[in-house]
Amino acid sequence: MMTEDTYKTIAAPAESVYTEKRSKFIAIALPVRTLAEIKAYLDEYQKKYYDARHVCYAYMLGAERKEFRANDNGEPSGTAGKPILGQINSNELTDILVIVVRYFGGIKLGTSGLIVAYKTAAAQALSEAQIIEKTVDEQVTVVFEYPFMNDIMRIVKEESPEVLDQSYDMDCVMTLRIRKSQMPRLRMRLEKVETARISDDVTSL
Repeated sequence: MMTEDTYKTIAAPAESVYTEKRSKFIAIALPVRTLAEIKAYLDEYQKKYYDARHVCYAYMLGAERKEFRANDNGEPSGTAGKPILGQINSNELTDILVIVVRYFGGIKLGTSGLIVAYKTAAAQALSEAQIIEKTVDEQVTVVFEYPFMNDIMRIVKEESPEVLDQSYDMDCVMTLRIRKSQMPRLRMRLEKVETARISDDVTSL
């Protein structure tokens, strides 16, 4: 059971090759964080396999797994992208792009054959990948006066957020990152420090 502030993705790219009735399916699983990354990878692999009959793919983005797409790239509707996405879903993965390149072997597979082939190719690539669990992190910026540095540092030491940025000028400013479930407690403790105020740009990462 995954808690609300963790998600599963893959650690590094993975690749496998699957052959069915002389059609060759090259499946590539890639960790991604943004649509721009996805577009760059698709451009790269479409150029690399320019002579392939089809370059199909599916992706899933975000810890909540709400941003996704499946593309059949010329295969009959629902026979390529959807089975690839199905494998991403059955492994509960996100921040991932799976591309399956097909070289046609001269023998038609039929719609059910295509679905099985794309599903198997995607599953093989994912079985080669190292699946890791990551935390959903949030960051917060606290502004405070210098005399209260020790109070803030004590909280940082005890709660162990990652310190992303700090500056000590007229006011001291510190940006911290911590997993989502621990953020309310961190904020509450920081707000209790005299002169401290939380900058309201809390963002999820």
